[in-house]
Amino acid sequence: MKRRDFLLGILTLATLAPIKVLAALWNKAAFESTRLQDASRHLQINAEIPSQLIEIVAPERAENGAIVQVEVRSHIPQTEAIAIFVENNPNPLIANFIFNNGAQPFVVTRIKMAENSEIKVVVKSAERYFTHSKNVIVLSNGCG
Repeated sequence: MKRRDFLLGILTLATLAPIKVLAALWNKAAFESTRLQDASRHLQINAEIPSQLIEIVAPERAENGAIVQVEVRSHIPQTEAIAIFVENNPNPLIANFIFNNGAQPFVVTRIKMAENSEIKVVVKSAERYFTHSKNVIVLSNGCG
């Protein structure tokens, strides 16, 4: 019986360990911020450099703000992270993707937009931050 309890304990620990690691990566303060500047500060983003090497594919006019598909590709060498913000949303930080081991810096996601706003993308590369934005007009409200 003790052997079974021991194995069950090890299995439980092995299952919960990745959850604890993911929780450590979760930046709760950044995602709960209600102002874009606060979310950026919690992600330790500073001195953003405008860059055309960030490609944003999103509709110019979104029929429904509840589902707006956004594609982001970074052509900046050694991209480490891509953060997506929508300033006029109740919580501006939409996503923060981390890349390592040579992963291609490309993401496709669907976001909610409360109203017309710019989608702002910030790319981290070697302790420098690059940014690019695209304006989207929302025809039907998506956030409540």
